[in-house]
Amino acid sequence: MIEKLEFLLALARERHFGRAAEACGVTQPTLSAGLKQLEESFGVLLVNRGSRFQDFTPEGQRVLDWARRIIGDTRAMRQEVQALKHGLTGRLRIAAIPATLAMIETLTTPYRERHPAVQFTILSRNSKEIFQLLDNLEIDAGVTYLDNEPLGHVAHVPLYREHYCLLTAADAPLGNRDKVTWAEVAHVPLCLLTANTQTRRIIDDLVRQAGGDSQPTLESDSMVLLYSHVRTGRWASVMPARMAATLGLADVVRAIPIVAPEATHTVGLVIPARQPMTPLTAALVAEARRVAQI
Repeated sequence: MIEKLEFLLALARERHFGRAAEACGVTQPTLSAGLKQLEESFGVLLVNRGSRFQDFTPEGQRVLDWARRIIGDTRAMRQEVQALKHGLTGRLRIAAIPATLAMIETLTTPYRERHPAVQFTILSRNSKEIFQLLDNLEIDAGVTYLDNEPLGHVAHVPLYREHYCLLTAADAPLGNRDKVTWAEVAHVPLCLLTANTQTRRIIDDLVRQAGGDSQPTLESDSMVLLYSHVRTGRWASVMPARMAATLGLADVVRAIPIVAPEATHTVGLVIPARQPMTPLTAALVAEARRVAQI
C-alpha cells in the first residue's frame, strides 16, 4: 500500500505519468498498474486520464491528502528509529525565499555543530513553491514571511522582523540621504525581484500606497544579480536590510533605510503541521527557537 501511495504522491508532484514513474524508479506501466490497483481497492476513480494526466478526481484528492499524512508519518517513524540507533543522520531539505537566503547559515551552522552527521540541501524558491514542496513532502521546512499572505496548514516559528532599504550609488539621486520615504523611492528607476516573489509583491504594495507605480527597468529572481547591477552606479534596488548587510557593500553602494511608513514583516520557519515531527525537523525547530530574535 505504501508504495502505491508513493506513486500517487509522485504523480501529484510531477503531473505527468512518465516523470512520476521515473521519480519512483519504476516503469510507467508499473506505476499505472499500481494506481489502478489502488483505485480497485477503494472502488473509486482517483485519477482523470486521457492520453495524458489531467487531474485528480475529488476522491483522488482526498486519498492524496491521506497519502501525504501516511507517507509523512512513515518517513518520520523510520527516521526516528534510525536516530535512536545511530544518532541524527540524513539530509535536511530547506527551501527559502530569495530575500531570506542570507540568514539560513544562522540555522544551519549551529545545527551542524550539534549534529555533524546531517547534510543539507538549501533551495531558493518563492513562497507559493515552498508550500507546494511542503505539501508534497519534497522539503522538510521553509523560510518565508509569516504575516503577509495566508500560510495554510503549517506550523511556524517566528525568527526576526524584516526592514527594507534602498540600495543605490552614493552619487546617485537620494544617494546622500540618511533615510528616504516610499514616496521618494516610487520615483527612482529600480531593479527588483520578479513579480512571482512575495518580497516583490510587498514592495509593489508599499510603493502603490505611497502614490507610485513600481515599473522596474530590470527583474531577476537573484539578489546577487540585482546587487551586481546596483554596483555599477547606474541602478537602484529595494532589498531587505538583512540581505543588504550580508552583501559586503562596496564603497560606491549605500543601503538607506526606507521610512514613512517604516514597513516591517515577520520572517519565520514553516514546517508541516504534523506530530510527531521527524527528528531532523524537530532539531531544526529547536535551533530556530534558539536563534529567534523576536
